[in-house]
Amino acid sequence: MSSSLLQTSKQRQSFRMTLNTWFIENRKDYPWRRTQDPYAILVSELMLQQTQISTVLERGYYTRWLETFPDWQSLAQAPEEQVLATWQGLGYYNRARRLHELAKTIVEQYQGQLPQDYDTLLSLKGIGDYTAAAVSAFAFDLAYPLVDGNVIRLLSRLYNYQEAIDKEPGKSQIWTWAAELLDTKNACVYNAAIMEIGQQICKKKPQCLICPVADFCQAKDQQPELLPIKKARPKITHIDEHAIICMRDHQILLAQETGSRRKGFWKLPNRTAQALGSHRLTLSLNYAITRYKVELYLYAVESQLDIAQPQTEEKWTDIEDLDSIPLGAPYKKAIQQYLAQS
Repeated sequence: MSSSLLQTSKQRQSFRMTLNTWFIENRKDYPWRRTQDPYAILVSELMLQQTQISTVLERGYYTRWLETFPDWQSLAQAPEEQVLATWQGLGYYNRARRLHELAKTIVEQYQGQLPQDYDTLLSLKGIGDYTAAAVSAFAFDLAYPLVDGNVIRLLSRLYNYQEAIDKEPGKSQIWTWAAELLDTKNACVYNAAIMEIGQQICKKKPQCLICPVADFCQAKDQQPELLPIKKARPKITHIDEHAIICMRDHQILLAQETGSRRKGFWKLPNRTAQALGSHRLTLSLNYAITRYKVELYLYAVESQLDIAQPQTEEKWTDIEDLDSIPLGAPYKKAIQQYLAQS
């Protein structure tokens, strides 16, 4: 790795000024940037973890959530089923569960006010380094380094880092650089700026020719699109899933999901391929979850058949109630397709 272009305090200060100026002139108008309400900011941060801004905004998730649960108290009092149904479509549902549990903690232990102390924030279940730093900067204007995927990508290129950033010592090195570059006098603007330039300019395919901080970048002439380097990912596993679509008197048979990841959700009941061997395939679709690619096979069966009798954690549900219960996206899509062709 060559000598850093951000080695001296003067260089780092020049970088901060250049970045902040670019951001002020080009900043995007997001609803969470129009408030300093810690609750609204924390909701946005959790929604944006592993989810694109366009998804959160264009499909109305953020606005709908705040309309349904405008504060800690309303969220703490809500049943989990309503919380999951409101989050439905964003995926990674443990985020919604953590937010729900956090609301109860804030109401019960902190009089409905999110604590400003950084270490206290970190002690709360569901809040990690990134989230604590983001809330500290954007709600309380406190100076803590903030590292998300956009910042990691930018820093790995600025310093032309040739090691895996998702293993030690890569993680520690990125956080060290983030702390060194942090604008402690204007943390709110700076942290928003460094994330936004990663999102808008230093993307997977970087736009180096229009990048305002290109003069500070060691990788701009060294194939920056190859950075950051990550450890090898686990192989994708392909699995088959066989389920039934069974209806009677404007009701549909649903099954409770099992396992911690999708606890509280509903799906179409699963059956073995052998049990469904004599039934005609109605439709099929693909979906992905973590490292699995699933081929979902669906069979329409009559309600009086033995294979359609409700098993443990299965129940008949009114079709009109499907929009108000947490139903997994692949199954919701399958039901919609089935009803459209029936």
